[in-house]
Amino acid sequence: MSGVFIGALFGTVFVVANAHDPLNPAIGIALRVLAVLTFAGLLTLALRAGRRGEPAPDDSEVPRADWFRGKFAFVVGAEAVLLAGGNLALRAAGAPEQTAVAWIALIVGLHFIALTSVWKRRSIAVPGATLTALGATGLVMAATSAVAWVPFVSGVLSGVALLGGCTYAITHTYRSTARP
Repeated sequence: MSGVFIGALFGTVFVVANAHDPLNPAIGIALRVLAVLTFAGLLTLALRAGRRGEPAPDDSEVPRADWFRGKFAFVVGAEAVLLAGGNLALRAAGAPEQTAVAWIALIVGLHFIALTSVWKRRSIAVPGATLTALGATGLVMAATSAVAWVPFVSGVLSGVALLGGCTYAITHTYRSTARP
C-alpha cells in the first residue's frame, strides 16, 4: 500500500498547490478541502483493510515485496533526473513558470507508464496516461493565452487523476479483504 499512499499524497499536493487563480477563490478552497478529505478517507479505508487481513492469495493485485528494487529504482532515478533537468532547461529557455507543473505531470505520468511493465499492473497505466496527457496539454497551453490555466489542467486535474487511481486501488484491496 505504500505506493498507493505516495500516489494519494502527491495527488493531494497537486490539488492543494495548484487550486488558485484563475479559479474562483471559493472553488479553489473547495477543491483543496475535497482533496484533503479524500486523502483522509483513503487512509482510513486502507487502515481498515489492513485490520481485516491479507488479500486473497489468488488476487492478481496482491502486493509484491520486491516492487521497490531493481528496475523500480532505475525508473525513479530517471524520473528525478528528467524532473530536475527538464525544469532547468525550461527555465533556461525562458518558459513561463506554469510549465513547471506541466513538466512534473508529464514526467510523473511517464513514470507510471514505465512502472506498468515493471510491476506488471495494467491498472496504473490509466493514471499514467492521464497525467502524461494533462502534462503535455499544459506544455502546449503554456505557449498560448491560456497559460494561466496550466496549473488547473496539469496540476489540479492530475491530482484528481491520482486520487481517483488510488481510490480504485484501495477500494479494490478493501473489497478483497472482505470475509465471506
